Amino acid sequence: MQISNSTVFIAGATSGIGLALAQRLASAGGQVIIGGRRADALKGIEAENTGIDTVEIDVTDAASVTLARDVVLNRHPDLSTVVTMSGVMHPEDLRDPAHFAVAEQTVATNLLGTIRVLDAFTPHLVTRGSGTLVTVSSGIAFVPFPLTPTYGATKAAIHSYSESLRKQLAGTGVEVAELVPPLTATTLMGSHDNPAAMPVGDFVDEALQLLTTDPTPHEIVVERAKTQRNAVEDGTYNQLLDMMSQALAALGR
Repeated sequence: MQISNSTVFIAGATSGIGLALAQRLASAGGQVIIGGRRADALKGIEAENTGIDTVEIDVTDAASVTLARDVVLNRHPDLSTVVTMSGVMHPEDLRDPAHFAVAEQTVATNLLGTIRVLDAFTPHLVTRGSGTLVTVSSGIAFVPFPLTPTYGATKAAIHSYSESLRKQLAGTGVEVAELVPPLTATTLMGSHDNPAAMPVGDFVDEALQLLTTDPTPHEIVVERAKTQRNAVEDGTYNQLLDMMSQALAALGR
């Protein structure tokens, strides 16, 4: 993937990995458009960052996604890359049926939101004959974190969906790359305070090194994510799952 002089839209990038990625791409000479739900946050980002445009988007709302697409393509008809970064992560107690509201929101945002954004922009890139779609799964897609079961399920689904999308777009000139973050110091589940979390800047640095290799890798897996990504092949899956299940103590087991 070429990042200098490229035009990139990142849905869900007002903080965390998305914002750091946007800032790094802009500093490399790219034109970046950040999508998010909060107008005040978007205005602040645009005012403080050269090379970053913004657009309001709610990935759970089909009309909002369509409007955002039209705005982005009207302003930036040379759009070459789309990153589907929007996501939420919440704990769930599966013994309590009340968890369903969290599950529904998580699927609507993480999975259906990803598909909506991909559907909105894929025709443009196919018509263009080139470009890159970047989906975002997680190390948790490969070894679940049982405290957040629906989050893990959506990320596993995004991995599978990315594989299928790549095959369906073969021959169109449009690449599909899957970003696989490890535990990263973001606002998700308070991980910014977790000493084991990878600093966001370090993750973006390593991820961009991989993303800009030629040809673009199908999966962008930094070193810290490889333990989970390769757990089945390495024979460590059950051990890792047991370790990650220790967080269930938060539910009062």
